[in-house]
Amino acid sequence: MHYDVVIAGGGFAGAYCAQTLGKLLGPGAEKRVALVAQRNVLVFQPMLAEVAGASLGPAAVVHPLRLMCRQVDVLQGSIHKIDWAARSISLDGGRFTRNHALTFDHLVLALGSVSDFSRVPGLTDHGRPMKSVADAIRLRATLINRLEEANLVGDPAQRDRLLTFVVVGGGYTGVETAGQVFDLLCGSMKFYANLRGLRPRVVLVHSHASLLAEIGPELGDHALGVLRRRGIEVRLNTRVAEVTASRVGFTSGDGLDAHTVISTIGNAPHPVVLDLCRQLGLETERGRVPTDDTMRVRGQTHLWSAGDCAAVPWNDRGTIKTSPPTAQIAQRQGRQLGQNLARTLAGEPLRPFRYRYLGQLATIGEHEAVAEVMGFRFSGFFAWWMWRSIYLAKLPGALRKLRVMIDWTFDLVFPRDLSLVLPPPEDVLRSIHLGRDEVLFERGVPSRAYFYVRKGEIRLDEPGQPVRLLGPGSVIDQAHVDEQGDWTVGATATDGADVIVLRGAAFELLRKDVRLVPDTGPIP
Repeated sequence: MHYDVVIAGGGFAGAYCAQTLGKLLGPGAEKRVALVAQRNVLVFQPMLAEVAGASLGPAAVVHPLRLMCRQVDVLQGSIHKIDWAARSISLDGGRFTRNHALTFDHLVLALGSVSDFSRVPGLTDHGRPMKSVADAIRLRATLINRLEEANLVGDPAQRDRLLTFVVVGGGYTGVETAGQVFDLLCGSMKFYANLRGLRPRVVLVHSHASLLAEIGPELGDHALGVLRRRGIEVRLNTRVAEVTASRVGFTSGDGLDAHTVISTIGNAPHPVVLDLCRQLGLETERGRVPTDDTMRVRGQTHLWSAGDCAAVPWNDRGTIKTSPPTAQIAQRQGRQLGQNLARTLAGEPLRPFRYRYLGQLATIGEHEAVAEVMGFRFSGFFAWWMWRSIYLAKLPGALRKLRVMIDWTFDLVFPRDLSLVLPPPEDVLRSIHLGRDEVLFERGVPSRAYFYVRKGEIRLDEPGQPVRLLGPGSVIDQAHVDEQGDWTVGATATDGADVIVLRGAAFELLRKDVRLVPDTGPIP
């Protein structure tokens, strides 16, 4: 499949770029423009904390990309690799559509960032991220489960650990998450017979001297005062050193006993973006792709970038800055880039990115917010009302706006929903049956699981090497995976086989740290 333009990333920058470009190109644009997104929805990130706090349902903060970008071809899949020399993308669409190839003339990088908690020991294992709708749903389920467990136990020390919640990071997401978590817990504990009269302990940990640095120290200090007045503990100039299942340790040497840690820090450059920069010899700016003011990547004619992964120059009232990684900036960049791509395809001159800074808003729970709009600062109930009004207007889709209005109205009158609807976790081990000559995996595709042969026989094929037959008890692991994580062999069942598949978090751990028993024979 070949396209004039492939837009990689379905966040604010990618979605609004695709929407704008599709409209400008008109009929037939779906044959010329493709939007590649890991999920087929645009997630309205500013409202994720309200999903975690059960004041909004998850469907209220997502909008289908196929409805939003009707004029372009929307392709759901994870990008495995970009080969710039071949102008191709290797796309993983799912279990039955691995290693799908797309080619392009122009490429837009709008992949944003990824979560990386590896710098703090234990944070990857025990920290709850707040990056996606799934993260918010899991966090909501975790909060309710902690209340259920605390209501069950009689040991005061154990109950205190269950009712202590640590939020790491004092930016927008951290402050808003802490407020929503506190609201959900305080409003729900009265329904638990053994928890009435108790209060949850929510601790916000921030490594800097003030909260919400993007808004400024005045409103940051106001947010700090409101949080503390409500009963939320805030620890400034504090860094997390280690996280275990029952304790959070700080670099100062002290710590907190807690079973629940929520991390809103740890954003890292997308590995696909970094790999493409290495191919081109580009030096990133703190992991972001350097562009000119038209969002064309420096030194390139057919490569563009916008959003959180792009370092786009921004003339902010006479001062040249690098655009901050915020949703409002990404949305404006996406629209401007869509217009520039249309001009490029038509042979017209490009226009630089221009955006007038309007301000920032952050909600801190219990009908409180802080806002800086066009140089004016607001706080309290009026700022909270302004926050809801502005974000409701920015939410894409009339149906979503109506759904959010209904949810917010119910939230003012009725208690928050305490039902648990999260499905049980997927099994780490899964058994599959292969028929005669059925392919287990092909050579060159990414490795996403390891395999243990229970019954039958698996044939391994590698160019230039004799065919190998693996019987019951054999393991197929990273001994047959190259540095890029791709299989160096192909695997096929001979007369049929039963295989145990190891995948998920356990697979990722083994792939990074452990060498399984070689597949030279049965496990002793």
